[in-house]
Amino acid sequence: MKGVCSLFILSLVATVALSQPKYELRAAWIASVEHIDWPSQAAVGNVALQKQEFIDLLDMDQRNGLNAVVVQIRPTADAFYPSPLEPWSVWLTGKQGVPPEPYYDPLAFMIEETHKRGMEFHAWINPYRALYNSRRDVASPTHITRIHPEWFLVYDNTTLFNPGIPAVWDYVTNVIRYIVRHYDIDAIHFDDYFYPYKTKGEYFADDYAYSQYNRGLDKETWRRSNVDSLIVRVSKAIKDEKPTCQFGISPYGVWRNLSKDPDGSDTHSAQTDYDDLYANILLWLQKGWIDYVCPQLYWERTHRVLPYDLLLDWWSTHTYGRQLFIGLGIYKAGVNPAWRNPHELPDQIRLARAASDGVIYFSNQNFAHNPLGWSDSLRYDFYKYPALAPPMRWIDSIAPSPPLVATARAGDSVHIILSASSAKPLRLFVVYRYLPGDTSTALDPEHMYKLLPVINQQASLTLPIEKGARLHGGLGARTADDDERTRWSVTSYSTTHLESAPAAFFAAPPPGL
Repeated sequence: MKGVCSLFILSLVATVALSQPKYELRAAWIASVEHIDWPSQAAVGNVALQKQEFIDLLDMDQRNGLNAVVVQIRPTADAFYPSPLEPWSVWLTGKQGVPPEPYYDPLAFMIEETHKRGMEFHAWINPYRALYNSRRDVASPTHITRIHPEWFLVYDNTTLFNPGIPAVWDYVTNVIRYIVRHYDIDAIHFDDYFYPYKTKGEYFADDYAYSQYNRGLDKETWRRSNVDSLIVRVSKAIKDEKPTCQFGISPYGVWRNLSKDPDGSDTHSAQTDYDDLYANILLWLQKGWIDYVCPQLYWERTHRVLPYDLLLDWWSTHTYGRQLFIGLGIYKAGVNPAWRNPHELPDQIRLARAASDGVIYFSNQNFAHNPLGWSDSLRYDFYKYPALAPPMRWIDSIAPSPPLVATARAGDSVHIILSASSAKPLRLFVVYRYLPGDTSTALDPEHMYKLLPVINQQASLTLPIEKGARLHGGLGARTADDDERTRWSVTSYSTTHLESAPAAFFAAPPPGL
């Protein structure tokens, strides 16, 4: 967290151009349910088109300066990967339980393509939703609603796991444990769907579960305790399987109203995380069960009861040492006068940059149409320079070693070969460039030349030879004429967001060539 920001400071920052931070999460959600982002309806059952669509999304995200994607891989207790616990997803093949043809593992493919670009892959899981539309959707014979129908309730035409049944906690935890154990994901990500948003005329019929498992608690406390029980189990399972894997939650944007709790925000939200969804986000942060929180702040700055600035300020002071990302609603472009203002989202980005560790946009496909020029704003302004995902030092505090640098002549170019100097898993080699006359040695965004994705702990780069230059590999000594030509340095950047000290080199041929 970047510290406490008052509303005065936030308002001031909105009018001041900020230098781009070196560490910042820049991500987008890729929703699979109802074909919101991927795969499209046209790509259902079409493996080649599915792959191309995902590659196109990643390429667009890279052009826009993003460094992570949050991909929905378990939308309705079905899977975008071969699972021994749940059937293939209906949103992938058009019929639940039917594998893709020709066969492939979509999750493995998506992770590989994402990491090839040096980006992070956060696996987005819906823990409680089992059928999106109870009247329309047909569960496969192996779907958990067929195997354990007693675990489920229908609310507002959605079939949901009953959070009050302890066997549900174990089942969902095992689903997530399998994913973390078998796939090289960077994070498990939950959204805001815990107990359902309350709908007039609907009743969540969990009375029997309460009578069986209430543990001596009143019903409201019991419901919160049920969600707490799942969160702590999932957190432990993730860290048991892969201690460096993050666990993040993206809740509804209001934890609790001030009228109900002195720690709440001065808002008048009709529903809140704590009182209606039974998600006590602050407890999870205080206990260290989650690594980041990403409240969905999809309201405009001038919203009458839920203003963006106020909620951003509130969340920035309630992270308890964990990271804060802000969910921004690019999908809102054009929905009302505030969201027809081309400055609305850019102003929100500026404010978030001062108060948080990054942003996640909902949702990815919206960037394709460049609404109000916002894709261009990211590419040419806000994300003109690359950024690294911020360190989480409670996960890892030991920086990697500088890379090994070797060179090879390639015509009028020098081929730079970079290798890890230790076994610590790397995500990137970060190459910095210092033009002639620039005496800086800062490892800052303005000097970042290229982020090289690391594959099998190696990467390479080809640079034109500077005439008259002599080789300096590794941390070689400087010479009197070093200031007359371009200087380069490169660092190792680990999968746990830590950067090494630099190794310096010049674009020069090896000695004797």
